[in-house]
This record gives sequence, structure tokens and C-alpha cells, in this order.
Amino acid sequence: MAVWHEDESFWLEHGPLMFHAQRWEGTGVEIDGVIALLGLAPGAKILDLPCGPGRHSIELARRGFAMTGVDRTEQYLDEARCRADAAGVSVEWRQADMREFREPEAFDAAINMYTSFGYFVDQAEDLRVLENFCASLKPGGRLLMELMGKEVLARTFQQRVWKELPDGTHLLSETKICNDWSWVEGRWLVLRNGSLTEHTISHRVYSAAELASLLKQSGFATCRAYGSLAGAPYDQGALRLVVVAEK
Repeated sequence: MAVWHEDESFWLEHGPLMFHAQRWEGTGVEIDGVIALLGLAPGAKILDLPCGPGRHSIELARRGFAMTGVDRTEQYLDEARCRADAAGVSVEWRQADMREFREPEAFDAAINMYTSFGYFVDQAEDLRVLENFCASLKPGGRLLMELMGKEVLARTFQQRVWKELPDGTHLLSETKICNDWSWVEGRWLVLRNGSLTEHTISHRVYSAAELASLLKQSGFATCRAYGSLAGAPYDQGALRLVVVAEK
């Protein structure tokens, strides 16, 4: 049986929950922060990995950047193509696993958004992902990662969360902290139109210092942590862990 992140049914079931209309509406503000933190030059060539249904790639393409969006889920890429066509923008879409995608010195910058890192039981595979990012950047290129940091999770942790989404879908998530705060395991139950589905997920959780250490081990020269895409400090008030690493 495939692990959760290789189970296409998980991504297809939860895609509408993760990429709902309100999240799409907030993309422009997120990209304002991405552009500022990366110091992007006009027309820069950018890698978005994984890109999901293209939320960030399409917005960056609208602003004149040369985008390559990479994801392993074919249906997300199909949706991304349709959305890009509707927006009148051109994006190169590629289907690949983040452990395998590498294009030597092809990009000025790269983004890894929305806690799309730490999926793998063997931490060597996390390191391999970062090595692929580093190899794919030109000298001086920058990687921006945006995820739930360990410090933020510790401050805001709730074992059970019940949400009702705008379309009437209900989501119950149960989360357990494991392995001395290095790993989280979750159980997601979705009630939609009278039908109940369940998935389990798990992933590694990084502190700012732990992620910075792994980035430097993968070949990045420097890295800096922020508490939001707006560039807030990574301190007791941080909302997210945002790291910018330079090759």
C-alpha cells in the first residue's frame, strides 16, 4: 500500500479542502511577500515545487515571471493548465516527484509553499529534496520555504480541530506529536454530502535551526528565518516558518 503522500486518493479528496476559494483569493498577498523576500528581478525564472493546482505559479506568471510548476499529481496539473489558460498566462508544467526533479542551474529562484516538505520517514530523502533545489538554482539563486515550524506548532497545538468549510464540508483533524517532537501523525475525517472519508497523514516537523542546518548541509551558503511572508521576525509571535536560503 502506498504511503499517504503517494496515495492519489488523498490529494483528490483533500484538494478542494486545501485549495478552496478563500485560499485562492489570498494568493496575491502571499506573492507580494514572496517577491519582496526573494528580491526577484523582473522576468526571473522561478521553480514552484510542488505546485499543486498552480495557485502561486499562475500569480507569479501574471506578474511577468518565467514559471515552471512541478507536481506529482496529474489531476492537479490538469487543473493548473486550465486555470493558466483562463488567466491568459504561460507556465511550463512538469509532472515529477520532488525527490527526483533536478535541472542544474536552470532557475533564479525557487519556492516550496504551504508545508510541502518533510513528508518522508527517511530524513535522507528530505536532504535529497533540498540538494535538488540547490542544484537547480543558479549561483546566487534563492529558495523560499513556507511551512508550519515546530516552534509555532508547539505554541498553537490543538489535538482535535473541527472545521466547517464554506461549501458545507466538515473536517475533523486529530493530531499526535511523536518521536520527541520530530514527527506528527494526523487523522483527517471529512464529512461531505452525507459521505464520510478518512485519511491518515504524517510528516517531519522542523524548527528554524534544524531546517537551517539541513539547508546548509544540502549546499546553501546562507539562510534566514522569518515569521510570515510579510517578513515579520521569527519569534514568539511568528505565524509561520518562512526561510530564505541563498546558494
